[in-house]
Amino acid sequence: MEKIPMTPAGLAQLEEELRTLKYVERQAVIRAIAEAREHGDLSENAEYHAARERQSFIEGRVSELEDIISRAQVIDIATLSGDQVRFGATVTLADEDSDDEVVYTIVGAHEADIKSGRMSVHSPLARALIGKHLGDTVEVTAPGGSKSYEIVDVRFG
Repeated sequence: MEKIPMTPAGLAQLEEELRTLKYVERQAVIRAIAEAREHGDLSENAEYHAARERQSFIEGRVSELEDIISRAQVIDIATLSGDQVRFGATVTLADEDSDDEVVYTIVGAHEADIKSGRMSVHSPLARALIGKHLGDTVEVTAPGGSKSYEIVDVRFG
């Protein structure tokens, strides 16, 4: 079984989603199905079919989350240090064309949110950065063409 790297915060977020689905959403959909059944003929009951569809989604997501959590390899980034980019690093990059700076934290795929600055370890940019050091230049092929970045800061925790 392949391990899934993630931060302690990412694992906590998935565990909270799982708890909500199991103990809040699951109970609500059971009540909705029971209520819809009281309306009679199930073959033409849109509320019943919607509730069953929601139940199916919840059960699928519960199974998915249980699998992810069971395979989680939690990496405590507070114990990491140095100037080499690796999982958990917060990296400041300078675009070599425009000198614009961007900051990303390299996290697991299930906790990535590029709008919040959390980039998946499996993304092309993260793969290019892993193993590089402060001051190195990386080149990444993006949909808009090739981009070069200089690593201007590497932090952990």
